[in-house]
Amino acid sequence: MYEKLNYPKNGTKITVEAGQLKVPDDPIIPFIRGDGIGPDIWAASQRVFDACVEKAYSGKKKIVWLRIYAGLDALQLYGDDQVLPDETIKAIQDHYVAIKGPLTTPVGGFEYVCLVCAAEQNGENGDKPKKCVKCGSEWVTPRFRSLNVGLRQKMDLYACVRPVRWFHGVPSPVKHPENLNITIFRENTEDVYSGIEFQQGTDEAKEVIDFLNSRISKPIRPDSGIGVKPISITGSKRLARKAIQYAIQHKLSNVTLVHKGNIMKFTEGAFRDWGYELAKEEFRDHIVTEKELWDDLDGKMPEGKILIKDRIADSIFQQVLLRPGEYDVLATPNLNGDYLSDACAAQVGGLGLAPGANMADYIALFEATHGTAPKYTGQDKVNPSSVILSGVMMLEYMGWQEAADMVVRAIKKTIDQKRVTYDLERQMEGAEKLKTSQFADAIIENM
Repeated sequence: MYEKLNYPKNGTKITVEAGQLKVPDDPIIPFIRGDGIGPDIWAASQRVFDACVEKAYSGKKKIVWLRIYAGLDALQLYGDDQVLPDETIKAIQDHYVAIKGPLTTPVGGFEYVCLVCAAEQNGENGDKPKKCVKCGSEWVTPRFRSLNVGLRQKMDLYACVRPVRWFHGVPSPVKHPENLNITIFRENTEDVYSGIEFQQGTDEAKEVIDFLNSRISKPIRPDSGIGVKPISITGSKRLARKAIQYAIQHKLSNVTLVHKGNIMKFTEGAFRDWGYELAKEEFRDHIVTEKELWDDLDGKMPEGKILIKDRIADSIFQQVLLRPGEYDVLATPNLNGDYLSDACAAQVGGLGLAPGANMADYIALFEATHGTAPKYTGQDKVNPSSVILSGVMMLEYMGWQEAADMVVRAIKKTIDQKRVTYDLERQMEGAEKLKTSQFADAIIENM
């Protein structure tokens, strides 16, 4: 089936039948270890997953792991600057469910980036550097926009899903972090992620500016860079559908459409309008809009219904601080969701405790939400909870709720015991500092 992958001799593929995921007792799950701290946190997380499945089902179920490659690992196996091989994409598509650690995303304007330490550099006389100027690694690849974005776009993983909740005992900058328990559905393929840019001073930028200035009353300055962000009916409605389906499945009470429609009326304002349209078209028996609640129902919410409401993007940042308990699910365009995900995670302990997933209709790629932290590579130091909790999402998606619940209870107990990695230990009085691998041991012990 695959040229380079070491495909397991046992295990069964997950399939889709009659619009539903069909998960066998021995599913083959592809995984990407990740760059930087990825190997450390993946090794710890995989042990937790295997232990919870073994204990929850008394050995009757088992995950069969299939290692796939991206980033540095892919370069070492495939060569030729292949940081995202076609086999990796095919394996995820073939198996529907996969999980990954963090992958390097360079941010500078350099020609090359080191996937070991993330140092960015230019070539000499047009030649590729033979070694990284910082750490001496031989694996230096041309600069790429983002492997994470590449994975999402190649498989049309249109929904970035990030649940945010607080674990008792985790230090927080807010007084009542327990009131924040939301899931953010962020559109993954449009807005700035598929935005088109024209650099200031280029012929293309001048052409666009001249075109726009001939048609608008408030001219654009001629020394501007230009960006275009598309937001479509297709992208907006399928994200709203996914968010409402999640609310129904988890018996939640409301879904909020987040937008800046008071200013961007035909993109973000349209996102809001199309979200309401979808809710009425496909979920009429399940939902009540906020307007209907006050105009027709005198503010009395019918039992068992889901409230569909909307909030301006800047307002929701205040709301998740002051009145977080009023929000269950947020559905947002890309950039708003990017900001909100990290802002909410900061209230409950940071990105080290923030899981995530990128989903299409059936394909789901679960991932750590933080970066590769290359300065901690190989130190067995970093908190693996983001990957572990992403695995909890994966187990829930597979319908293995007993195993998922077991992990959550064990993490809660471990943190209550103040047995934590350095990022939490330095903020918790009387805590015991554990290595990455030791934290996994403690979680397994507490199952």
